Amino acid sequence: MKVENSPFKMLIPDDNVLPRSSPERQGIPSAAILDYIAAVERHELGLHSFMLLRHGYVVSEGWWSPYQRHIPHILHSLTKGFTSTAVGLAIAEGLLAIDDPVISFFPEETPAEVSDNLLAMTVRHLLLMATGHDGLVGDAIFSRLEANWAEIFLSMPVGHEPGNRFQYDDGRANMLAAIIQKATGMKLIDYLQPRLFAPLGIKSARWLEQLNDTNVHGGYGLNLITEDIARFGQLYLQKGVWQGQRILPTSWIAEATTAQIATQIANESNPDSDWEQGYGYYFWRCRHHAYRADGAYGQFCLIMPDQDAVLAITAGSHDLQKILDMVWKHLLPAMGPEPLAEDTVAQEKLAQKSSALLIPPVEGQMSSPLTSQISGRTYHVEPNKRQITAITLDFSEAGCFARFQTPAGEETIPCGFGEWRYGQTNLFENLWDLVINTPTVAASGAWVSNNCFQIVVQLVETPVSQTVRFDFGDNDTMNVEMWADLSIAPLEPRNLTAFFQP
Repeated sequence: MKVENSPFKMLIPDDNVLPRSSPERQGIPSAAILDYIAAVERHELGLHSFMLLRHGYVVSEGWWSPYQRHIPHILHSLTKGFTSTAVGLAIAEGLLAIDDPVISFFPEETPAEVSDNLLAMTVRHLLLMATGHDGLVGDAIFSRLEANWAEIFLSMPVGHEPGNRFQYDDGRANMLAAIIQKATGMKLIDYLQPRLFAPLGIKSARWLEQLNDTNVHGGYGLNLITEDIARFGQLYLQKGVWQGQRILPTSWIAEATTAQIATQIANESNPDSDWEQGYGYYFWRCRHHAYRADGAYGQFCLIMPDQDAVLAITAGSHDLQKILDMVWKHLLPAMGPEPLAEDTVAQEKLAQKSSALLIPPVEGQMSSPLTSQISGRTYHVEPNKRQITAITLDFSEAGCFARFQTPAGEETIPCGFGEWRYGQTNLFENLWDLVINTPTVAASGAWVSNNCFQIVVQLVETPVSQTVRFDFGDNDTMNVEMWADLSIAPLEPRNLTAFFQP
């Protein structure tokens, strides 16, 4: 099985790649990495990519096609690790202090009456996710995207003394990003570009544009390729030094990655949970003395100091704990203190497996007795929320072009038979809460029965996939069912009814 028509043809320059090594030279059996890959596939954990570094060398890497090494991936809350890093840089430059009051940055948004708890809230409390609010600030913010987020944040009741009560929430990170912008006079990505991205050789960084001058995305919104996630982890593993250059103070690395506040849920403690090991400044502590920045659906930058290792992962998974469990079970115990004898047989098997990783295309038949009858027909769709007015399926021996007519124009999705074919479409943009450009997608299709053609569309810069099923009935009708997997705001299946009118 193969992938056709990839829009991502550029290569990373040779001077911008991390050094590579065989696993054995860095003390890891290739067979152990093969076991890890087999385990994540056996448990259907939905990995899109992984890159394992040991002693500063990439020892193994892979991308589950249609995901590719050069396609940036939405990081979701892994973004928070970069926001925290920006705070550390700004503190080192004397632009702010960790104990600065939050309200000192927002004189125009501060309410007329300031409670003692709001007055006591500092930058540190934002970093700890311990501002003392009674509710989730993010819910209030996201219900009013065009409003002033700082004003909403500061107007909400702060019923608890800041610093004592952990409550994970994107709204706190967005406020911290706004503070960085106030303190530096620069957008977050512009501030980080010469201080972090450029020194590390990170060239893939894209950040979701803020809606206005006051609303800043700090809890999410960054997109990177897998190798650049690994660079970020290696910087932290090296305690803030990159190629002999001090990027971050060692003291900040230590403080940000140490457990500063407990994350256990009362009466529900689970010592085997990697979400109950404590929290630093937007970094989670893990078992085995490791720590990580992570994001929804399995975006991981995992740092293992005891093993001198970093693991970068992108994924579309419902079971983040199981992803970590597989690391602890298969990779971590395999990391020995000394180089091993080269195992060329296992290395070849690992190379073959890593280059052939694949999300299976849709299974089924390439044709149906209905194919010639419906190919090229335009079906007119009854009024619907997606504003699709007409659908045409054009079949060929290689695949199908699914054409959706909307008020904005035609959206065409090329679908391969037994393979993934790339395209771009805005048809599913309501799933892209973090969209930056026109979404790149990869699609495959098949007849799953004589009367039903199904396509799966992977939004390859995100964890999200979209399934569209076309059922053909009597009287020239077509029923269309559309549903998303792994959307931040899950959508109910959408059912459309369409008719062919000669």
